[in-house]
Amino acid sequence: MSYNLLKGKKGVVFGALNENSMAWKIAERAYEEGAEVLLSNTPVSIRMGNVKQLAEKLNSQVVPADATKVEDIKKVYEAAKEQFGGSFDFILHSIGMSPNVRKKVPYDALDYTKFEQTIDISAISFHKIIQTAKQMDVINEWGSIVALSYIAAQRTLFEYNDMAEAKALLESIARSFGYIYGREKMVRINTISQSPTPTTAGSGVKGFDGLMDFTERMSPLGNADADDLANYCITLFSDLTKKVTMQNLYHDGGFSSMGMSKRAMFMYNKSLNCDECDD
Repeated sequence: MSYNLLKGKKGVVFGALNENSMAWKIAERAYEEGAEVLLSNTPVSIRMGNVKQLAEKLNSQVVPADATKVEDIKKVYEAAKEQFGGSFDFILHSIGMSPNVRKKVPYDALDYTKFEQTIDISAISFHKIIQTAKQMDVINEWGSIVALSYIAAQRTLFEYNDMAEAKALLESIARSFGYIYGREKMVRINTISQSPTPTTAGSGVKGFDGLMDFTERMSPLGNADADDLANYCITLFSDLTKKVTMQNLYHDGGFSSMGMSKRAMFMYNKSLNCDECDD
């Protein structure tokens, strides 16, 4: 069902890869709510994914760009201005990757070159996307910028590795830039801390299936899926949330406020005799 929440609005979505990606679902939902969307991802992601199909569905275009490179981001914004006929209203940052996680390097033996890549790709790219937008003055007043985060920014989760640092920095950037951009242009900046979601990137985390089961048992409303996230994100792009900024907003079925649920305790008690669970 469409409520026309984004009727007449225009925005750029970074990070859509395939039908399982959160950015894909958000771009679809934005279009359904009346928005015009431009898509961007890295050249290799465009080749490997199905984002061109999404672009056809949304009557849009895909602009190849490495979001760690300012010159590439500028090209995205120039293409957006040309497609939209001027400035636009929202940006989604759905970018995250850890070479250490991909290579299954443990946290206490991190490859620091890979660590720097994790931070650059997953967090500093957010700063570059915002700073470039501000310098080019491409966001309309009362516009909205959203990035996708995870609760590992605040809590230690087994095997989430150096992505936890990246998410913590991502949220800090939203607060720091939210003050500056809000004061000068009324642009709001927020992050959404989403339930674990089976995307191509998320599924690469070791023990992901177990993590999803645990959070499902812990959360009173269960895990929020990608469609739920898309609905929530649309409200942040809309005029309904014009005074919400500099926030990390939990969208996780209540997991972030839980200590122990009855369902999780039941499974814990069943595993008390597990000889392999000492850690």
